[in-house]
Formats: sequence, structure tokens, C-alpha cells
Amino acid sequence: MRIQTFALIFGIAFLVVGVAGFIPGLSTPLEHPGLTVEAASGHLFGLFPVNALHNLVHIAFGVWGLVAARNLAASRLYGRVVAVAYGALTVLGLIPLANTVFGLVPIYGHDIWLHALLAAVAAYFGFLHREGEAHVARA
Repeated sequence: MRIQTFALIFGIAFLVVGVAGFIPGLSTPLEHPGLTVEAASGHLFGLFPVNALHNLVHIAFGVWGLVAARNLAASRLYGRVVAVAYGALTVLGLIPLANTVFGLVPIYGHDIWLHALLAAVAAYFGFLHREGEAHVARA
């Protein structure tokens, strides 16, 4: 798969999930005493804890992915940032005092393994996949 295709797919997925988090009926109630931002809070699809800020972050990463998909270098940078950011979110989700990012965004439960998976895929495309370098070396 091309790096730009990766950015496009991730962009679409993040955008869809971000919007889905705001659609009533797609989330079950979420009660977490450490969460200060309760707007649009719930378990998306009954599994993933989200709130309005979490949804907005997904939408931002989605729009960025769609824009980055136009260019190889931008797609690679997108992969690297997604890998580092979601890797950090995975670690934060494992720490009980930090798993709401200071009360702003819930990142625990099923979010942990999903963030780890997203980080691993993005790390491959951002850091390991070597598309385009052979062409650059010949030029």
C-alpha cells in the first residue's frame, strides 16, 4: 500500500469516527468521576470511551489525513505524528492518574489497544515504509 493511501484511509476513518461520536444513539452512557468535560461523553459503539474533545481530536486527525494524502512527504509526516501521538496516548491510557488526560479526554479501556494498533500501523508507514526513495536516489 502507498503511504498516501494509508493517510487517506486513516483520514477517512478518523473523520467518520469523530463525527459518529456526536451522533446520538451510537454511544452508550459514560460515567467517569475524573472526567471534567462531559459533553458528548459515552462509549462509542458501546466500546470506546469518547467525549466532545475526543471527537474533535479525531476530526482534526481525519481532516489532516485527507490533506496529507495529496503529497508523499506530508503523508509520511502524518504517519510519524500519528505514531508518536497515539503511542503516547497508549501509554497515558495505562496510567490510572493520566487516563483522562487531566480530565479532558477519556483514553482508557478499549481505547488502549486501539491506540496501540493505530500507532503501530502509522509507525510502519511513517518510519519504515520506503516508497519513493528509490526514485529519489536515481534522480
